[in-house]
Amino acid sequence: MATTYNNLFLDTRARLKRAGVESAQLEAREIICFAADKNREHFYRDMSLYVSGDMERRVEELVQRRLAGEPVAYIIGEWEFYGLSLDISRDVLIPRLDTELLAERGILKARESGEGARVLDLCAGSGCVGLAIAANAPECRVVLAELSEGALRVCKQNVRRNECNARVTCLSVNALEAPNSTLWDFDVIVCNPPYIPTGDIDSLDVSVKDYEPRMALDGGGDGLDYYHAIASKWKSALRLGGSLIFEVGMGQAPAVEDILEKNGYEEIKTLPDTQNILRVVEGTINN
Repeated sequence: MATTYNNLFLDTRARLKRAGVESAQLEAREIICFAADKNREHFYRDMSLYVSGDMERRVEELVQRRLAGEPVAYIIGEWEFYGLSLDISRDVLIPRLDTELLAERGILKARESGEGARVLDLCAGSGCVGLAIAANAPECRVVLAELSEGALRVCKQNVRRNECNARVTCLSVNALEAPNSTLWDFDVIVCNPPYIPTGDIDSLDVSVKDYEPRMALDGGGDGLDYYHAIASKWKSALRLGGSLIFEVGMGQAPAVEDILEKNGYEEIKTLPDTQNILRVVEGTINN
């Protein structure tokens, strides 16, 4: 029996809800838009139209992948972060709302630093944080630094997609090692490093542990390996008065504050995300 886009959407949303998908409405819309090759405006415009049998089968295939645990961002190959549309693949973590706080702090610090501010996005993944800063602090220059070859390809795609080629550079960098002589004099370093303790990864949701890159999750035995390495080894890459801004996992803020303090950072500040979870820790180098 023929069905409309509206009915297909309602049915898809209901199935996702029954499966425990929290953002069922958003994901149902994205799946149908992707299957129909429609943008959101055309999706809402065409809600009363009937869909073809091929279209229904295509949506069913995508829904089955989602119900098996595959995140919708990987299914459709893109996601939105801080108003930017980004290419996404299984080489990178899916940008999350929690991380927008890291972007906000980076934007604020870049704007405070004025024209020509230099920003480094370390462990850049898809490049979402650095690109959000570049888009919202247009007088700054940004380096997206990432070790994974696959992630670096995604970074470059997103630089092109968001037309930031003139101000954003992508470099292959190991955040656990000291920077080379070309990476210095930054006003801001933002970093969302791997911070899941190794032993906790197998207990994560299927959509994370079976699909997102382990390299981007594994923060070592206590989840703090990258914080120790970056706070000590990348301090020299900051200008005097420059800020290092970390995203942290739940419960990690006190330990990361301590790491920054022991490495000589001052004006240490911790901020909560929209769920009131301490999510960002930052410090400044003044001497």
